[in-house]
Amino acid sequence: MRPSVRAFFDPTTATASYLVSDPATKAAAIIDPVLDFEPKSARVSTGSADRVIATARDEGLTLRYVLETHAHADHLSAADYIRSKAGAKVVIGAHITEVQKTFIPRFEAYDVTPDGAAFDRLVNEGDRLELGELDIRVLHTPGHTPACVTYRIGDAAFVGDTLFMPDYGTARADFPGGDTATLYRSIRKILALSAATRVFVGHDYLPDHGRSENRWETSVGEQAASNVQAHAGVTEAEFVASRRARDATLAPPTLLLPALQVNIRAGALPPPTPEGHVFLRLPVTIG
Repeated sequence: MRPSVRAFFDPTTATASYLVSDPATKAAAIIDPVLDFEPKSARVSTGSADRVIATARDEGLTLRYVLETHAHADHLSAADYIRSKAGAKVVIGAHITEVQKTFIPRFEAYDVTPDGAAFDRLVNEGDRLELGELDIRVLHTPGHTPACVTYRIGDAAFVGDTLFMPDYGTARADFPGGDTATLYRSIRKILALSAATRVFVGHDYLPDHGRSENRWETSVGEQAASNVQAHAGVTEAEFVASRRARDATLAPPTLLLPALQVNIRAGALPPPTPEGHVFLRLPVTIG
């Protein structure tokens, strides 16, 4: 079974979002949609999400789900906006509750309950959702975050940040709840799929040397053969050492603080104050 896959690349955050549909029934899902956010002015807009919604409408698709691969730290999610416009159900891995429990006190986001109730459905390893004549199958692939999942739809796997293009490598594992050894084992789970499985990544950052154009589709076979950090020949100890060394050099994502406090709310902004203002918090670290 081969779903139709349309990619939408946001160059500001290097995010690839996907419109996935069953060609037979026109049932569709949007994976990892972006809510546009300009940090200097704190301006939120919906142009990226509107383009995906318009494409679905123009192609006669019925949006059933917004599938989040995890609570993103590098872009704001448009899941709640798409839910309000199209009635799609927002789905995320059940371990989102661990992420909420970590960050609710950090942002004093006490309007959020740490039970995943902001989302419509929490999924676990082995769960299935119907998408027309296709199944959405869930693999729990933590390591980058505790809540990371991979969605298998027909011959395609949507891996979020767990794997990037083979010439770039893998996700970082130094966020709260992340773990390098766990990430390695999750990658092995993905590489155990059929070599012909199409792999769609959540971001594409151009490597220092090589290609000059962004790509977001690869395959299990390509990843196993040539992923620079996690190919089939790399041992767990080798991966853990190299990944930890790499993570030690990385700065926090630019949109880390606004993204997390929106994304634990399924893409909704914090509630307005009595005066009608909406604020994103900026916790200050002293020293």
